[in-house]
Amino acid sequence: MNRNSNSRDSGMHATTVIAVQRDGKLAVAGDGQVTMGETVMKGSARKVRTIYDGNIIVGFAGATADAFTLFERFEAKIKEFSGDLTRAAVELAKEWRTDRMLRRLEALLLVGDRERILLISGNGDVIEPDEGAIAIGSGGQYAYAAALALLGGSDLDAAAIARRAMEIAAGICIYTNDNIVLEELS
Repeated sequence: MNRNSNSRDSGMHATTVIAVQRDGKLAVAGDGQVTMGETVMKGSARKVRTIYDGNIIVGFAGATADAFTLFERFEAKIKEFSGDLTRAAVELAKEWRTDRMLRRLEALLLVGDRERILLISGNGDVIEPDEGAIAIGSGGQYAYAAALALLGGSDLDAAAIARRAMEIAAGICIYTNDNIVLEELS
């Protein structure tokens, strides 16, 4: 990645988070690695959390302070809109894109409930995948490809697919470790 490029345009380094839906279940998994430049600073960060009484899972990638700011803003939106995932995501994306301070934040959010998964970006994107999986972060493409293959070629449940996809990404991406945190809604 060009160090001068906007990470919202070209992907995030230093983490991998994947969300998988199958048979009415949602699993979101993230690795624990935090890096600064070329150095691993921490191996056990928690980038996946449940909110709204355990009915919504949020995962984030990007600059840590930025990600936490967006996580808190999304949690406030989900409460404001009584758990309406889509409305909260759209309102956060609008605010993120138009607010002068928020516009500078470099992170991505994956949010999901039992019915849908959404990716929220600072460009105003709210994307719902067609295939039942979506991933973000430096190892996101590897995890996503693995999840698609497992969704199409196995009978594994959402949690097993998310975990295996993360293991594959951790074996390929130097910014992703195998200290996996997985949350599941069933």
